[in-house]
Amino acid sequence: MFLYQLLNFFYVASKKEEDSKHDLSLYKRGDLLEVPRTLFTHFGIYLGGNRVAHLIPDILPAISRNKSAIAKMVTNNRLLLGVIAKVASVRVDTVADFSYGSEILINHMDRVCSQPPLDGDEVARRAEKLLGSVTYSLLWYNCEHYVMYCRYGMAISYQTYQFCTAVRKIVCSRMSAYLTALCGVGAVLYAGCVTPLTVLPTLFISFTIWMAA
Repeated sequence: MFLYQLLNFFYVASKKEEDSKHDLSLYKRGDLLEVPRTLFTHFGIYLGGNRVAHLIPDILPAISRNKSAIAKMVTNNRLLLGVIAKVASVRVDTVADFSYGSEILINHMDRVCSQPPLDGDEVARRAEKLLGSVTYSLLWYNCEHYVMYCRYGMAISYQTYQFCTAVRKIVCSRMSAYLTALCGVGAVLYAGCVTPLTVLPTLFISFTIWMAA
């Protein structure tokens, strides 16, 4: 019993030390918070009282009903597996758990978005109203779509736009057209079936990519 109390004391002390890394007086209800996490930036809405609402993928609810385990901080492994499985929820965590050890930017999107932010209480109410399980999509509905809707009334994601633009530049390039034509012709010759039905689709796809480049 004494050992358990001692371990619990150190755990609480470490949590207080972790929480103290962030000055809660800097945050107002309805603020949009963002932190770099793994390969992308993670977003949340500050609700007040050291609470942040954020949409986060998490595989654990799909494989376990242990509510206490699910309520713990979502690790990167849980998050990445949740992205693959498309399992997510809008949940409330402490500022420390939300930040996952990273620095926090406050309302950085105000300088990027052309739409003025809504009133802080309205932002927080929207964030709280959407708590619970959601259908997750890395491109079409992620944590940035969620906070942008709450703060600006528009469910958009600049990260998604930049990603799609980068993919388009790679796919719709002259080099991609060359490689597609080369691979297509090589496959046809290797299979030994050089006919209009096999050559024309290869040329058509390569031509389409060339024109889109």
